[in-house]
Amino acid sequence: MYEIENVLRDYAWGSTTAIAGLLGRPESGRPEAELWIGAHPDSPSVARRPDGSDVPLDRLIAEDPEHFLGAESVAGFGPRLPFLTKVLAAAQPLSLQVHPSSAQARAGFARENAQGVAPDAANRNYRDDNHKPEMIFALTPFEALCGFRPAADTRATLLHLAAAFDAVEADRPPLLTELLEDLGNSDESTGLRMAFERLISGGPAVAEATALVAGVLVSGASLEPYRSELSTVLSLNEKYPGDPGVLISLLLNRISLAPGEAVYLPAGNVHAYLHGMGVEVMASSDNVLRGGLTPKFIDVPELLRTIEFRPVAVPMLRPEFSELGQELYQPPFREFQLQRIELAPGAPPVPLAQSGAAVVIVVEGTVYLDSPKGDLQLARGGSAFLAASEAPVNVHPVSGTQEPSVAFAVTTSMKA
Repeated sequence: MYEIENVLRDYAWGSTTAIAGLLGRPESGRPEAELWIGAHPDSPSVARRPDGSDVPLDRLIAEDPEHFLGAESVAGFGPRLPFLTKVLAAAQPLSLQVHPSSAQARAGFARENAQGVAPDAANRNYRDDNHKPEMIFALTPFEALCGFRPAADTRATLLHLAAAFDAVEADRPPLLTELLEDLGNSDESTGLRMAFERLISGGPAVAEATALVAGVLVSGASLEPYRSELSTVLSLNEKYPGDPGVLISLLLNRISLAPGEAVYLPAGNVHAYLHGMGVEVMASSDNVLRGGLTPKFIDVPELLRTIEFRPVAVPMLRPEFSELGQELYQPPFREFQLQRIELAPGAPPVPLAQSGAAVVIVVEGTVYLDSPKGDLQLARGGSAFLAASEAPVNVHPVSGTQEPSVAFAVTTSMKA
């Protein structure tokens, strides 16, 4: 077992207090957006060896991939940790984005390499050759946009906006009528694509329509029964006035997760995290195609090739409980699963559901990890990397403590 130190990413949208408060650390005074826990080469965790020396986790794994990852993982995913875990804390909306499939990532990465696009170039779409399915487990109330909702639902919201313009005897922006026509297409997927393309193309017509919609809502138009969707339009327009993502939000499912709820996001799912803190797990990749709510590079043609234009139900991820008392979140991806471990004082140990390597982070109390090859005690904020060869591992409460303990563990999927 290796205790690890993890890297904080200070993106501007991050909270200045949430991650520090969760892990019991001093605040840095900067936005703390993501704590990366894993071996991604951009920001690998640092492992402490038994002799006290430190080594980046990706370099440690490279010393003996089969020992650290397991032969099955190396055969399936190569000599790299297949997943990346993050604690994410959004004080402001993240960009509207989508992640590519495996085939799209491989082709796009090879294409940009052949074109000589620098690995760190601002106009680079593909930072690596891997896909990036992901899930988010809410630690606080968590707000997000996630996947296309039925075209009829968006049409109903737009008709409500049209009536609001009529009520104040204001001219409707032509874009509103065009979107209604798009979404009335007899082929729903075609209609969604037409509406999205119209908005993502941006330009003065989209900026003007967004300003007019925001203006009529601020002037006192009723938000009911679409308060959630229309409030989102107003809040996004305050941060990104006239951005195409403001009205694109009306095409998407607006979700509110309570603490303990989780969703998963496959390739092609357009989404944006709006506010809240959670444990995010993904395949080890940094491939993001953006579609709005950001000053960063947007490649519209590549974005359109990546999106799945079909309505989807919100992909909620329910926990599964094993006979051993394990609370497991298992999305339909081979690279990862999440285990939540809650231990009352004096409770029996909970076995770690481990397939290949694993990482563990403690967010409350103190836990004791025990295996035939070693043991390690982790207090709140502590984390560890467990080699595949370390299994089986049990997670115990620490004797004499009077507070509950909560930890999260990530390993490759045991359903694969």
